[in-house]
Amino acid sequence: MSLQGKTLFISGASRGIGLAIALRAARDKANIAIAAKTATPHPTLPGTIYTAAEEIEKAGGTALPIICDIRDEEQVKSAIDQTAAKFGGIDILVNNASAISLTNTQETSVKKYDLMHSINGRGTWMVSKYAIPHLIKSGKNPHILNLSPPLSMKEAWFKDNVAYTMSKMNMSMCVLGMAGELRRHKIGVNALWPLTLIGTAALTQVGDMSNMKLRTPDIIADAAYEVFLKDSSKFSGNFLVDELFLRREGFTDMDKYAPGERKFSPDFFLPDEVLKEIDELRATQGWN
Repeated sequence: MSLQGKTLFISGASRGIGLAIALRAARDKANIAIAAKTATPHPTLPGTIYTAAEEIEKAGGTALPIICDIRDEEQVKSAIDQTAAKFGGIDILVNNASAISLTNTQETSVKKYDLMHSINGRGTWMVSKYAIPHLIKSGKNPHILNLSPPLSMKEAWFKDNVAYTMSKMNMSMCVLGMAGELRRHKIGVNALWPLTLIGTAALTQVGDMSNMKLRTPDIIADAAYEVFLKDSSKFSGNFLVDELFLRREGFTDMDKYAPGERKFSPDFFLPDEVLKEIDELRATQGWN
């Protein structure tokens, strides 16, 4: 099975994790709609929807760059319609676009709160809403994948950055609800989250990461690809963690995502049982 001839709609795909997922799909000659705001070069972040399209085409895919702010309903509807018109439908939706501010309640401005919630929670829900009719018609193993964490109501994840955590858990609640809602249509709805911090240009906007051990976005892209190959009628409602999912699927070469590194700081929102299973699998499977 491959993604050849399938159409992916990816929000926030002009750079970072979204672009990595697009490039992995492009190797199968997939069609990819790049829905993002960046049409002209950002002063500090690399990449636009047009440079992303060039990379996707070079990798073997067919790209459709679309200027789209997922906070704007009309722009979302137009982007979905453009994608379906060009490629004849939509088979896979990736809700990747996200905003972050690791600040406590007093330090979080209302403007920043609104930004995170309008992109992370509302944006994910709205893009899904308008993509669903096309996914129902797909007939090609349709999937929705949200880049969001395992659902957890632990105080530890909320106390330092209440607004951000709320917004990311909203994305995960979309997975929980839509998996049930869309099961009768055989649409797989899952979440994917990194075990470690991922080295993207956007991460530098959060703070100094020079001393952190980071992995490349390729680990997320490889995990997402394996999700897309799963039978969507049976594989749904899962909250996946990249390395754990890949190891469960039989992939043990983790060294390629951060050559020579063995010790990483875990990302936010990871349950203790995930960390325990990872340690056990690393001990038995190794790294290569």
